[in-house]
Amino acid sequence: MVRLPAPAAGADAAGDGTARPMSVYQERPADLVGLYPRDSAPTMRVNFIASIDGAVSVDGLSAGLQGPGDKQIFDTLRMVCDALVVGSGTVKAEKYDALRLTPEARAWRRQHGIPEFPLMVIVSNSLDLDYDQLVFADAPIKPIILTGPGTDLGAAGEHAEVLVADGLADGIAQLNARGATQILGEGGPRLLGSMIAEDVVTELCLTVSPRLVGGGPGRISAGAPAVPREMSLRHILSREDMLFLRYARRR
Repeated sequence: MVRLPAPAAGADAAGDGTARPMSVYQERPADLVGLYPRDSAPTMRVNFIASIDGAVSVDGLSAGLQGPGDKQIFDTLRMVCDALVVGSGTVKAEKYDALRLTPEARAWRRQHGIPEFPLMVIVSNSLDLDYDQLVFADAPIKPIILTGPGTDLGAAGEHAEVLVADGLADGIAQLNARGATQILGEGGPRLLGSMIAEDVVTELCLTVSPRLVGGGPGRISAGAPAVPREMSLRHILSREDMLFLRYARRR
């Protein structure tokens, strides 16, 4: 296990892939890239948080589970991705704002030859969306709405690019074809359940929060049963009582 110790004054990263105190990651998100790298192959990486008894939320929101170190990893995963895919229910519940990265993260992307901002992709079959929400109204680049065939598009095309796909696998393939090969999914549980069912998940990053929440909230995935698939543990990080796990498909 790689342990992330308490912040230390003057700590720095040696560039050898060894984890360093989280205080460094707060100032320089690129220090975490070695642990959450871009892949040469197309990758569908999902990022979730859950309590130690499996709850995906507190009072309906994931914010009640967050703790030390979680935001630094969350920000790093967004920094290295080409596209962020989120279900419309999560966009509403978590009150997503525009996908704007920090100046440091945008500079890192420019230095590595990738667009300054990732694509924001919202999955919705109903298109029951609030176009005044900041995720649309303040977007640095036009968001993408991923929907199914036959959907009544209404005013969607005025506020976003609409991508019609025959399932998630097809939608991801279309994103890959336009150069977005490193895709990050942030929820919600039904979207993850569909991704598992369509066998498109290649990585799962899971933050384990040291809380007992009890009954009520669901799991990080929901929907119909799927075929179990083996994953390989790539690392375990810790910060205080928080755990950060990264699993990848066995190649």
